[in-house]
Amino acid sequence: MTRADKAPVQLSVIFTTYNSPRWLEKVLWGFAAQDYRDFEVLVADDGSGPETRALVERISAEGRLNLRHVWHEDQGFRKCAILNKAIVAAQGDYLVFTDGDCIPRADFLAVHAAQAERGRFLSGGYYKLPMATSEAIAREDVESGRAFDKAWLRQHGMPASLKTLKLTAQGRRARLLNAVTTTNPTFNGHNASAWREDVMAANGFDERLNWGGLDREFGERLENAGIRGKQIRYSAICLHLDHARGYKKPELVAYNRCVRDLVARHAVQRTPFGIEHFADPHAQDFADMLARAGLDAGHAAG
Repeated sequence: MTRADKAPVQLSVIFTTYNSPRWLEKVLWGFAAQDYRDFEVLVADDGSGPETRALVERISAEGRLNLRHVWHEDQGFRKCAILNKAIVAAQGDYLVFTDGDCIPRADFLAVHAAQAERGRFLSGGYYKLPMATSEAIAREDVESGRAFDKAWLRQHGMPASLKTLKLTAQGRRARLLNAVTTTNPTFNGHNASAWREDVMAANGFDERLNWGGLDREFGERLENAGIRGKQIRYSAICLHLDHARGYKKPELVAYNRCVRDLVARHAVQRTPFGIEHFADPHAQDFADMLARAGLDAGHAAG
């Protein structure tokens, strides 16, 4: 197998944000400090105000990142729509997905690049921080790497936990933990990657879906198409910054769950409500399945 088969020429990093410039800045510090340098960053902005645009322009002017701001008007939670817009704009042949509240460790992209494999998507995890620790992280903590040091994090409010194995495992030990973990490799929006051609074949993310499993649904369609998950949760490390989730609504989570059940039952590989949803000939077929299940696309609007 050649290097071209194993690793992409260029990565496109895609993540969403919405009116969280303090957290977004910390994330961008992390990408500016990456060991792997052949990548672009697309900030998929779900309608933030001018403060976010100003931050992106300021960080871009520093010249350390190939950074682009993909924005649409604020019309409520439309994460899938802005993700699809960023996917279309991406120039890399391999797409890395994370979140605008996840700071990547310096080797984050190097792991995704090295582990990329045809017929697979990569499934990473995160280490969740409390608010006090999230707020304490400064630029020099990210650039020096000490924000990923267990002792430093404990000194700044992180409680003791066995989950710190995600931070301390290295090399062979991390690979062993990836192999023996009982956690299934799912497509996690905070830390996952796939070949662009596979993402396009799946027609991107389902734009009917609100918060609650929208990334898992996308991964389940990849699996239906024969693209299998590969576990890297102990190798590709990011810190998840704390925040409120005012957009979390039980009825929308339930709707998403019903769509996922249909995707599983009918082995759906391509959503008719994704990147090409206006022209997709299968859109009516899927709408009919929802109707038979007692649902309709209007449930997604909340």
